[in-house]
Amino acid sequence: MKIKAFKNELSGHIQVPGSKSHTIRALILASLAEGTSHISNPLPSADCLSTSKAIPLIGAELENDLATMENDKVWTVKGAGNKVHLPTNVIDVGNSGSLLYFLSPIAATFEGWSIFTGDESIRKRPVAHVVDVLNQLGAEARISQPGATTCPMLIKGPIDCKAKVDTDGAVSSQYISGLMMSAIRMNGTLKIELSDPKETPYLTMTQKWLEHVGVNCRISDDFKHIEVDGPVNLKAFDTTIPSDWEAVAFPLMAGLITDSKITIDNIDIGGTQGDDAIVDIFRSVGGDITVDKDKKFLVVCGGKRLTTENLPGKELHVKISGFPDAICAIAATACFIEGTTVIEDAEVCRRKETDRIKVLKSELEKLGGNVEEGPDYMIIHGHSPIKADGTKNPEFKMHGGEVDSYLDHRIAMSMACLGLGLADGETVTVKDAECCNVSFPHFFEVMNGIGANFKAL
Repeated sequence: MKIKAFKNELSGHIQVPGSKSHTIRALILASLAEGTSHISNPLPSADCLSTSKAIPLIGAELENDLATMENDKVWTVKGAGNKVHLPTNVIDVGNSGSLLYFLSPIAATFEGWSIFTGDESIRKRPVAHVVDVLNQLGAEARISQPGATTCPMLIKGPIDCKAKVDTDGAVSSQYISGLMMSAIRMNGTLKIELSDPKETPYLTMTQKWLEHVGVNCRISDDFKHIEVDGPVNLKAFDTTIPSDWEAVAFPLMAGLITDSKITIDNIDIGGTQGDDAIVDIFRSVGGDITVDKDKKFLVVCGGKRLTTENLPGKELHVKISGFPDAICAIAATACFIEGTTVIEDAEVCRRKETDRIKVLKSELEKLGGNVEEGPDYMIIHGHSPIKADGTKNPEFKMHGGEVDSYLDHRIAMSMACLGLGLADGETVTVKDAECCNVSFPHFFEVMNGIGANFKAL
């Protein structure tokens, strides 16, 4: 499906779905618990549905009908408890890196072979680091294709925590979270040493989840030392999934670059999602954003000139490693900010659904963006559509065109929202836009509810 975007003003209230990161953690922990857990406000995205299909393979029961889960407000999981077992089939994670990296260390705690694979995108994402840490813990893990570094991945357990894990935390936080959850099934204390921790807010999220279900977990202030005590007999729990800041980013950017006033309701003010940093980032360049922490909503007023002129060195510097999924929204918005935006410490962004640094440079340049690329950074030289005196800025060169999503949901959403801020008569067409369902089901319909007027082609 192609989506066409063009200039529009937004108004009204919008609510984004529940957090994907929280939903997948809740499903996996509920599947390990004894008893029946209830998960309210889950995200019915493709990745979360892939997780729902996977957990019965280790003995959990999902009481919802997979065919109707998209509309269910509460998901009910009967945990496997002490009957949890080796996966009974190949685990096909679909497009979900979270599921791949979370569940594979847990599968390694069982005696016997587990096999993990996924869609074309997943089969391009690295797993050599997972193989390495599992082998450090006594597994026989390998990649099926000689010379490859990606899935399919084969794992023979069980692992134990007699050895300390040493690994490069810069690769990803997800497999570290998977190791932390796997400690629930190990005898003793799992010790993890990270040489260069990145995406650290997600490690904090995993720690809070483990503590919530009764697991003792310790993380040093610099995130280089992690300890998790096992084994733990988890008990069922009831939880409500907070809204997803990774999804908030897109209506937020759309509101800023258009002459709009929108309210984003039911935001997560718990501080467990690093992507909430995007609010202060956009405020620093003049974004008119108000957050009501008591009533849990955010108001964004657009039509204002965004500029780096009041920042040190007159540049916006964003160290993205703690919240790499925000790179798409920030890079697209930077094209509308007067001045230079430097997105740095961004190497992890090359190992997502796509090489997002490479793809963003390619697609933004198709629309008139001025983008530089380095091994672990992006530099965007942007211009506001309006000058300081409120008149039209002739230096603003962004225009319409057709862009490729590369089947990356965040690329698709950022490019569609960018189209809303262009001049009259300019349109952006996004190819394979249905991939948004990975993290934000019905994104275009939800945005059309506040006036985006996206058109399906």
